[in-house]
Amino acid sequence: MQQNIVIKLLHNLAKNETEIIRKIGAGCKCNPQDINGYIINKRSIDARGKSVIILLSLTVFINEKQPKERSAPFTFNNVRDAKNTTIIIGAGPAGLFAALQLIELGIKPIILERGKDVKSRRRDLATLNKTGAVNPESNYCFGEGGAGTYSDGKLYTRSQKRGSIQKVLELFCFFGAPENILYDAHPHIGTNKLPQIIVSMREKIIECGGEVHFDTKITDIKLSGEKMTEISTATGESFIADAYLLATGHSARDIFELFVHKNLLIEQKPFALGVRVEHPQHLINQIQYGEPYEEELTEDAYLPPASYSLVQQVDGRGVFSFCMCPGGIIAAAATAPGEIVVNGWSPSKRNNPYANSGMVVQVNKEDILSEFPFLDPDDPLLFLKFQQIVEQKAFEAGGGASVAPAQRLIDFVNQKVSATLPKNSYTPGVHSTNLHLVLPSFVYKSLAGGFKAFGKKLKGYYTNEAIVLATESRTSSPVRIPRDEEGLFHPQAKNLFPCGEGAGYAGGIVSAAMDGQRVALAIASNLTGQTYNPPLVKNK
Repeated sequence: MQQNIVIKLLHNLAKNETEIIRKIGAGCKCNPQDINGYIINKRSIDARGKSVIILLSLTVFINEKQPKERSAPFTFNNVRDAKNTTIIIGAGPAGLFAALQLIELGIKPIILERGKDVKSRRRDLATLNKTGAVNPESNYCFGEGGAGTYSDGKLYTRSQKRGSIQKVLELFCFFGAPENILYDAHPHIGTNKLPQIIVSMREKIIECGGEVHFDTKITDIKLSGEKMTEISTATGESFIADAYLLATGHSARDIFELFVHKNLLIEQKPFALGVRVEHPQHLINQIQYGEPYEEELTEDAYLPPASYSLVQQVDGRGVFSFCMCPGGIIAAAATAPGEIVVNGWSPSKRNNPYANSGMVVQVNKEDILSEFPFLDPDDPLLFLKFQQIVEQKAFEAGGGASVAPAQRLIDFVNQKVSATLPKNSYTPGVHSTNLHLVLPSFVYKSLAGGFKAFGKKLKGYYTNEAIVLATESRTSSPVRIPRDEEGLFHPQAKNLFPCGEGAGYAGGIVSAAMDGQRVALAIASNLTGQTYNPPLVKNK
């Protein structure tokens, strides 16, 4: 017999098998000896009371053998000599998951990635963190795996309608991710583990007859009638395929500019911009758990470094936390010299002494034009140009070499230049300045009000122990590339399929992966005449 139940455990007993079985027996009203096993469907933390509770949603097997395998099977075909081919521009999650989906459907994917493979890319990131020098083609945004590879590996999304979250997670597990991502409420792989998983995906794509080309930057596209006919690259190569999937990510500004140059439709898209704030992790633990987090808790304890999620309306404008990284690092994420962009990531253990989060403000067209009236209100790249202006201003305020302008948190609100700055995780360095003079006025005012409000929600959050760095500006794409609602192709090129974050249809690893799968199914329908409808695996 199978039975679904939810049990509650004190955090220091959440990995104690004897206690788990005892709780299951009590909940199922059965003899613990009759329990042959269980599957965790969901694990979450409830820290609202005096004690921190772990909630486990389980499928229990009573007097019945537990299945050995829980991963969904995948059929990866040999597509070396496939009838149809698809060029995928970009090897981020949208591109990689689209390629795997195409292989399952018998279509050969050819991935063109402007950046380097994960191993070579790591060396460029090391140089960036040490010297502040940005490689425009190999950085935190460009390269194998996309922006997510070296920026945390969070797998949480609210995008239930794009496709199958479960299939995405199952695929990650198939390629080496830990099983807990299948049931944790906020699954996370970690920057130290995700690169090897990405390599395993690439190896499978090549093993099945697909192609992956690195250092292959798109410089031109050719169209004839209502179809794309050819792609040219910076190396002088040309590529031709039956379909073209565009998955370049939210920072491929040259691709957006190419679309404008080719008179291909592209639209303005609002996004959020702000700062990254970092606290000592022990302080966030104290705020959230009501007690100091101790590494030396028993081996059976389950109490990870605490996180938070905050949102506040300030004068009718939304201010919210973004990409919160417990036990994390603030990284230099610019894609061109002369800009400052900060992002955050955490290793799998989340064992660094700091907790950081983006704290951002929604930006709309009227805001931009009131701050920068010289910009063209009808320019499809309006939000992109606003983004560039702010990033370049932050670079000037930092003084160069990827040094970030910064302030202590209360000093930020009070427009006071901090006499000293606290220790922090941003290795290129920080420079004390008044961020009120760096950020657009509506951004600063909203953030200042938001920080005060957050201090009331989380006692101890509003402190000068925290540091604020500018700018958190790559939260999502500043443009949207339109596509047909059903066929998912561009309205002017019926074999060109905009996809993922860069095209404005995703926001994070999982939603981008799901959009890649969805577009791959649309391509298969377009090329074969058959109908393929996601999701292939139901969400739990």
